[in-house]
Amino acid sequence: MNAALVAAGGLLLALLILAAAGWRAHRVDWGHPVINVLDGWLRLYCRWFQRLRVTAPVALPPEGAALVAANHLTGLDPFLLIAACERPLRFVIAREQYERPLLKRLFRAGGCIPVDRNGNPREALRAALAALEAGEVVALFPEGGIHPPGRPPARLKRGVARLAQLAGAPICPVRLSGMRGAGHLLRALVLPGRTRVHGYPPLDCRQLAEADCLEELAKCLNRTPEMPTAR
Repeated sequence: MNAALVAAGGLLLALLILAAAGWRAHRVDWGHPVINVLDGWLRLYCRWFQRLRVTAPVALPPEGAALVAANHLTGLDPFLLIAACERPLRFVIAREQYERPLLKRLFRAGGCIPVDRNGNPREALRAALAALEAGEVVALFPEGGIHPPGRPPARLKRGVARLAQLAGAPICPVRLSGMRGAGHLLRALVLPGRTRVHGYPPLDCRQLAEADCLEELAKCLNRTPEMPTAR
């Protein structure tokens, strides 16, 4: 009995230490203490295990609506964006991922917006537009799915340009690189990498045709940024 109590006490202490570490490391108020702790854990994981380096900051405004649009290489990508940003992100994710039994509650608490990739995306667009009109940040991967290096550039989905124009919100392009297991959903999560997040100046698509907005965004997502020399 004593040994069991000691073990239980040790486990509780370890959980409290982990929770405290996550709370101290979090940088964003997601409106829920558990999500805030997870934010801290993600930042620690990306910093120490994935050796994340932000070579140019994500150009988010301090407040108000914005879209974050990034290339999509692995299942690690949303974590890198969260760790690189100082505001909560409302991710647009595939409904089949959103509906996973063990993750749906977490996705809902984090404000994720499910989209039917092979169906009608109007419901997701309305939800994303409502979030933007409320002054939130919506993050999405306009390539429409994981698109590893070596393939021809993907044709970007029109939704990102449409949202930017309807909401009058800037698009903040982000280029992700350095993760291992490119092309896979889960492999990059368990393989250490030298990940990089490179933000580009925001795009104002209010005065651009939809095709021109997507072309400017594609130039950023398909560009290989010059990395600073390591000291």
